[in-house]
Amino acid sequence: MAETNIAQAVEAANCAASYDANVKFLLADKQVLARILKYAVREFKSTALEDIMASIGNDIEIGAKPVDTGLSNMGRITESNVEDNIPGEGKIFYDIRFSAYHRKSETKFLINVEAQRSSDPGKLGYHLENRIIFYLARMISAQKQTEFYHSDYDSLKRVRSIWICLDNSEDGDSIEEINLDRKNIFGTKENAYNMDLMRGIIIRVRTGLNRKESQNVLISMLEKLLSQMGAEEKKHALASEYGMIMTTELEGRIRTMCNLSQVIEAGGIEKGIEKGIEKGIERERLNAIERMIKAGATKEQIVLYGYTEEEMALAEKLVYKSVEKS
Repeated sequence: MAETNIAQAVEAANCAASYDANVKFLLADKQVLARILKYAVREFKSTALEDIMASIGNDIEIGAKPVDTGLSNMGRITESNVEDNIPGEGKIFYDIRFSAYHRKSETKFLINVEAQRSSDPGKLGYHLENRIIFYLARMISAQKQTEFYHSDYDSLKRVRSIWICLDNSEDGDSIEEINLDRKNIFGTKENAYNMDLMRGIIIRVRTGLNRKESQNVLISMLEKLLSQMGAEEKKHALASEYGMIMTTELEGRIRTMCNLSQVIEAGGIEKGIEKGIEKGIERERLNAIERMIKAGATKEQIVLYGYTEEEMALAEKLVYKSVEKS
């Protein structure tokens, strides 16, 4: 019995991983993906949202297992490692990957969406633009023997890698593109072939509680979707301002995000998570210690699972108070 309670306590304390997973599942909702395509991918700009949703394949893959029972079977999502493994080149894992078919041009797009806590080279240890180029290159090379065979390079599908960066300043909301560019160095090239095969897109979402609403509809929607506002307020804003339908799956994810208290706040998402830990995970840790004490776990066992003596002392006080009340 003690072992079961200890295992449950350890799992309950893992809220930071839960936040990351829920961000991915929120972004992978077809309603959210459709808006990302419409307002960030130029080919879909003039397409109605309903048509974009219909154009998104049922092959949406997320590189993380769901953390909530009952929310993994969303119909439109496939759990997967979303792994790109080329012998001799190592593995990379995509946050979200799916295909979309642009009916007007009869073009298939392979899309990758990444939720990036920071785009600061000082925090990352590299420039994000280089990673985006690497992902684009792998999405191209991975098509051999899947989208085209032998030397049929004209059958390559267009790839778009979309990066949502979550730690920008109050005036840092922006969307920018990274793409191939043809320049004529000498002579005249007639009937130049369209080089728009791969494009990286960076969407910069702002932090800060007192920021003004973004003039960009996509950024404004993402900031509300990932904000710290309460679940009911958030659902109302997404439905009334952006026309989103509150499905059972979407409502569940929004509620989970709010319960985790893992939010984008002033000072960056890392500080938001720290504050969430202070408010939410701290309480969960104390609850976990309470359960272990009541289950008969020793102090040595509890400390072994990463809890501090200060947390032990506070949890013991809470246990004594609950006993006195009863």
